[in-house]
Amino acid sequence: MATISSDVLSLNGSTTKSIQEHVECVADDVLASFPNVEQLTAEERRGIIARYTAVLEGNFIYWMTGALLSVHSEEARTKILENLYEEVRDCHPGMLRRFALAAHALPTDTDATAVYRNLSNVRLFIGRLSPVPVLVMMAFFEGWIQRFMAYLAEAARRQGSTEMEYTDVHGVCDITHTQELFRALEAEMAIAHDSFGPATDLFEGVDLLQTLIRDIAANPES
Repeated sequence: MATISSDVLSLNGSTTKSIQEHVECVADDVLASFPNVEQLTAEERRGIIARYTAVLEGNFIYWMTGALLSVHSEEARTKILENLYEEVRDCHPGMLRRFALAAHALPTDTDATAVYRNLSNVRLFIGRLSPVPVLVMMAFFEGWIQRFMAYLAEAARRQGSTEMEYTDVHGVCDITHTQELFRALEAEMAIAHDSFGPATDLFEGVDLLQTLIRDIAANPES
């Protein structure tokens, strides 16, 4: 577990930069854990798209809302509200549903069961409403999603789909979302001294989420 003492939780560019560098390395490592899309069978491609959809479609807005409820700084609230506004205004869950439908990869009960345990762990973590660790997790996730879109689009293309609005949009907008969340993190860290014990695990949510993503990569039920 990676821990950072509360005495370094300050408006410190090097601290924020080190957090960002760490989560970017984790994102690259998790992406590398996915099998070569060119070597997947149709059912394996379907499973990855379906498990991704089972995780994102009904949970991302909940997670981001949890981040909003967690934070105390006005700058963090503003950045998260902008993200949520876009998610709701443009109906990103519907966009994802169309993507999965066109790829013949709507989640089944089996797909939902495959991610249930580790998805529940992430939900419970969000429910603790710990602002800085939640922001670190969401910044990690936005960055990972942006990296993952080319892989996801290729899997869908090999499934015969031409419906790429979801991957096209998130391959671009999540670059901005990631940077905005790191700015929100910096603002929140500036006022977070009293919110932490002597050794707070800032990366607990990242650890839980990367375990869940690995369920997407390789069905744990198979």
